[in-house]
Amino acid sequence: MEKFTVLTGVAAPLPMINVDTDMIIPKQFLKTIKRTGLGKHLFDEMRYTPDGAEVVEFVLNKPAYRSAKILVSGDNFGCGSSREHAPWALADFGIRCIIAPSFADIFFNNCFKNGILPIKLPKEQVDLLLDDASRGSNAIVSVDLEKQEITGPDGGKISFEVDPFRKHCLLNGLDDIGLTMQQAAFIDQYEGKQRGGQPWLWG
Repeated sequence: MEKFTVLTGVAAPLPMINVDTDMIIPKQFLKTIKRTGLGKHLFDEMRYTPDGAEVVEFVLNKPAYRSAKILVSGDNFGCGSSREHAPWALADFGIRCIIAPSFADIFFNNCFKNGILPIKLPKEQVDLLLDDASRGSNAIVSVDLEKQEITGPDGGKISFEVDPFRKHCLLNGLDDIGLTMQQAAFIDQYEGKQRGGQPWLWG
């Protein structure tokens, strides 16, 4: 998993509440088990017309936000069904940080496991960042995970909270597999003893 240290980029405003996982990645794109290739279908039903043309009014179709790395949105982001394809699609598009007043629990947890930093902030601070994000290509925001600090386009700073263990994992690029592999020496030692004492398990 790619490390998350300092993320600087354009922040896209999506001032909607209850953005559910079916809006993030509709059900017809859930057949794949690959984490790549889903970015083009992110927010598919809002980004495209039924015949496949881009909806020019949708924020991620606007020239200033096509390479957005940060998404600022409303309450209860990621609600709905528990599909890991939702953070996969966001990450594949290039979004590595989502800022909102609240998140659905399963989506919130899935973000950390896929290299995305979800940040919960009071609505008043989110509203300020939504205003910053409305500046288009000038909406450059920096998120420093080590300092737990967001710096807006005008240099204003906002502090945020993050679980220490999840912070450690993001800073070091550790997903569940990476965490397990940190114990590789102990795993090898255990398997070596098992091979000697219970060889039939390894036949």
